[in-house]
Amino acid sequence: MGLDGLSLFFVILTTFLIPICILVGWSGMRSNGKEYIIAFLICEFLMIAVFCMLDLLLFYVFFESVLIPMFSKGAREAFGRRGSLVRQHSISGRTTEPHIFFWWEGVWGSRQRKIKAAYQFFLYTLIGSVFMLLAILLILLQTGTTDLQILLTTEFSERRQILLWIAFFASFAVKVPMVPVHIWLPEAHVEAPTAGSVILAGILLKLGTYGFLRFSIPMFPEATLCFTPFIYTLGAIAIIYTSLTTLRQIDLKKIIAYSSVAHMNLVTIALFLCVGVLYDRHKTRLVRYYGGLVSTMPNFSTIFLFFTLANMSLPGTSSFIGEFLILVGAFQRNSLVATLAALGMILGAAYSLWLYNRVVSGNLKPDFLHQFSDLNGREVFIFLPFLVGVVWMGIYPKVFLDCMHTSVSNLVQHGQFH
Repeated sequence: MGLDGLSLFFVILTTFLIPICILVGWSGMRSNGKEYIIAFLICEFLMIAVFCMLDLLLFYVFFESVLIPMFSKGAREAFGRRGSLVRQHSISGRTTEPHIFFWWEGVWGSRQRKIKAAYQFFLYTLIGSVFMLLAILLILLQTGTTDLQILLTTEFSERRQILLWIAFFASFAVKVPMVPVHIWLPEAHVEAPTAGSVILAGILLKLGTYGFLRFSIPMFPEATLCFTPFIYTLGAIAIIYTSLTTLRQIDLKKIIAYSSVAHMNLVTIALFLCVGVLYDRHKTRLVRYYGGLVSTMPNFSTIFLFFTLANMSLPGTSSFIGEFLILVGAFQRNSLVATLAALGMILGAAYSLWLYNRVVSGNLKPDFLHQFSDLNGREVFIFLPFLVGVVWMGIYPKVFLDCMHTSVSNLVQHGQFH
């Protein structure tokens, strides 16, 4: 086990988001709260272990073990969440405590779609990782070890590198996810609770990218160079395709989910939290039911505006720094790909402004939304660290870049050496 500049911030992000997720679901933990917290703590342990492992086999074990608590939360959500919406049981019509009907309403309500999403998430990621397991066994048979430090000094033939790179790619591409193996993501986000979407967007979707940086690039540099045009093509297609698809969505969560395929950052997590705030109050995610929230939820509208502008990569936010560095690096290698990728910023501004205008501006729709309440103290406390983090990374990113500089330089030099 070990930490370097690549894994350090992933560990920090994990330990930061788990308490946020517990706070997000705090109001809904009237029953089964202990199991809810235990599942997230187990998930935290497994994800930290993934980022600290320097052994291929152990990395794979923890890489796949993360699916267990996430699948359990998704499957349980299929039986449980919707039961909290309808609890009319007495003859007088009064609302009763939902300890039994919490489960029954989920079973007889929208069970099938939620279970489908849970199984889709589980099977997509598991099947993709089978190829990586076979590659690890092949490496073990050839070298007699799965220790990354030793494998970095081991040279594989170009043909063997290509074979192993493809096997690792099959696993990591599903986790990112890359087009065309991204189909499971919008459904998983839509059917997951807000806390599940935060973990999914904040950490799980970054496991694939981390795997590429930690294993594929340094271990198989020649194969990486060979498949670079292929990755460029998939990346450019993903940015344009998912951005255009986002413009067609009518579900708040699907809009954020598809945008997270085009670009993943801290702002995406905050936007999922914004959607969660609206859903907790109005029990709908359809955009057409919203409008005029600036007059009833001014504090929420202000925070939503900030994250909408940050999602457009406004200068002074973390998104601008991340996308600027990516585009500068891409222009140095392939100006065509960088130009196509830059279209994602334009399309991102289009769907971000469209969403904000539909939800916050316009007239209220009292026929659909009856009760209004602005952010409470718990929700303000949840949003505050995201506000600080986005501005801090946007104004003074040197703190974060310096910590990663040595590790990234070693990664680049290792590839150039081979």
